[in-house]
Amino acid sequence: MSLRQYMPWIAGAALVALPFVYRDPYHLHILILILIWSFAYTSWAVMGRFGLVSLGHGGFMGVGAYVTVLLWNHFGLTPWLGIPAALLCSGALAMVVAYPCFRFRITGHYFALVTLALSGIVLQVITATRDHTGGSLGYTPERTKGNHILALQFDDKVVWYLIALGVWVGGLLIWRWIDRSMSRYAMEAISEDEDAAAAAGVNVTAEKLRITVISALMTALAGALYGQYQMFISPDTVSGIGISLQMVFAAVVGGIYVAFGPTVGAIITILLAEALRIGFGTKAVGWDNLVYGVLLVVFIIFLPKGILGSLLASIKTPSKRQNG
Repeated sequence: MSLRQYMPWIAGAALVALPFVYRDPYHLHILILILIWSFAYTSWAVMGRFGLVSLGHGGFMGVGAYVTVLLWNHFGLTPWLGIPAALLCSGALAMVVAYPCFRFRITGHYFALVTLALSGIVLQVITATRDHTGGSLGYTPERTKGNHILALQFDDKVVWYLIALGVWVGGLLIWRWIDRSMSRYAMEAISEDEDAAAAAGVNVTAEKLRITVISALMTALAGALYGQYQMFISPDTVSGIGISLQMVFAAVVGGIYVAFGPTVGAIITILLAEALRIGFGTKAVGWDNLVYGVLLVVFIIFLPKGILGSLLASIKTPSKRQNG
């Protein structure tokens, strides 16, 4: 094997060894957030790369976070069972919303508006049921007095880093699995022309529904893990249109058609938010969304393939010229 073939294994070993070599709590915290959000952004890109522009992923993330915590606080159900239950709820919600859209050919900006409404509905439900969810004030999982593994509550950031790293790798593997499956070719055909794809024997509704449910399940898992790690959730941090737009921004800026694109987007969004928080404090509340909006317009116009996608394209172009 050449050095290039060994590089993924070397990089993986370095990432696993990192928290044991460098244990600064703040920097580990930032890395954990980047990994969790990278997984969330990847989940959106799984749909977005095929032209399914969803603005409802904030709703799926909110369901994942709140169902897990509510089952723990009110019924004492361990997150190891609460998270699968949250995933089932999120998957069911995705099917209820997406199936009629795909069955009756609701596509493009109409589909985006439907998912936008979904995100708003989940946010309103969380806020309105304040007696159970804490409403706009947020909600905190109860600290366990027993087994921390059973409660999925760890004070050691090294443990959370390894969990987040495993989930992030899992997201990349799901991307690769889709990329090498027949679903990719079916979805590419659908994104070009649904009627032609159907005429070629593609079950358009089933394929689109499959990708949507996978994306929703991944997003819900990201929300559940985020809530367990932060030990605090609120409607603004895990649900709503703001979170949905954040996912869109990060995926587009990093590169929606590249596996590591959402990770690049997560690095940019997390570091930008931290820089604004440290540099301006409470005076910069909401500035990150303003910057996201401006950068999104700039990138759509000048770098539609995103940072990583454009970089890879620029590398491939000279090599093709040399071969030609």
